[in-house]
Amino acid sequence: MDHVGLRFRTVHGYRRAFRMAGSGPAVLLVHGISDNSGTWLRVLSDLARTHTVIAPDLLGHGKSDKPRADYAAAAYACGMRDLLSVLDVDRVTVVGHSLGGGVAMQFAYQFPDRCERLVLVSSGGVSREVHPALRLAAMPGAELAMPVIASAPVRSLVARIAPWLPPVAGLDFGPDLDYALERYAGLRDPSARTAFLRTLRSVVDVRGQVVTMLDRCYLTRGIPTLLLWGARDRIIPAAHAQLAHAAMPGSRLEVFDDSGHFPHHTEPQRFLATLLDFIATTEPAQYDPAKWRSILREGRGPERAQQPATVARIDRYTVSSGS
Repeated sequence: MDHVGLRFRTVHGYRRAFRMAGSGPAVLLVHGISDNSGTWLRVLSDLARTHTVIAPDLLGHGKSDKPRADYAAAAYACGMRDLLSVLDVDRVTVVGHSLGGGVAMQFAYQFPDRCERLVLVSSGGVSREVHPALRLAAMPGAELAMPVIASAPVRSLVARIAPWLPPVAGLDFGPDLDYALERYAGLRDPSARTAFLRTLRSVVDVRGQVVTMLDRCYLTRGIPTLLLWGARDRIIPAAHAQLAHAAMPGSRLEVFDDSGHFPHHTEPQRFLATLLDFIATTEPAQYDPAKWRSILREGRGPERAQQPATVARIDRYTVSSGS
């Protein structure tokens, strides 16, 4: 595994942890909820051979500070902009995984002048469907049970019995079970647990995901966009990729048949090759304020003006983008 050590900078009075390596065009790697920049270590050093790579620990995650603060996607996007400014990085290809995908999309929407390309990996924010464990964690009172669930004996028990339980039991993480349990161990820390719950509840409730990117996907017109998913994803089903692909003009879609929710972790060499090919075969977006205003005024267009009850299918995964 690659090893790129953590660095620290203080922004707005909070210490931010990040990994940074390489030189050349900049790539920003944004991890998912309850994760940290270490999730990118299997691809970071190889990517840094040709690019400047910045992989932060989001506020409330990893070794970054965990204050009582705003943990919404828009606030995270602002945090990414400010960290990049401190590091003298003006424009990036932004790659976001899971929650980080929502942050990446928000970054492209809020700061189109700073976004050269957009890569969404098993991204949140497409439709309501999400893993039952996240719905349960978003419920009131979940914080009382989490210290017990995050304990080593309970995690060990879950690892043993989960593969034998039916999917309706809510413990079906497919190929990602061990990795998900490792991430959950970090929630034994009270400050990390509070930050996790604030982040989760800003995007998920008992009915599923409450934030959608579909109403603004048309804004990716002119921004090279890659959607990358694992076909065996149980956390955010792979069918979401088709919905996002249909809503993003000119986007590319790559589905890794052998991966779950963490394709960059499960198939790092294929992930790296796909990402590098995408960067090499696309021109960075050039922000044009007049064009941006025109796209905003035109809106989604009649074919997408009404949020559909469209159903997309990939293999055995089915998801409705309606309510």
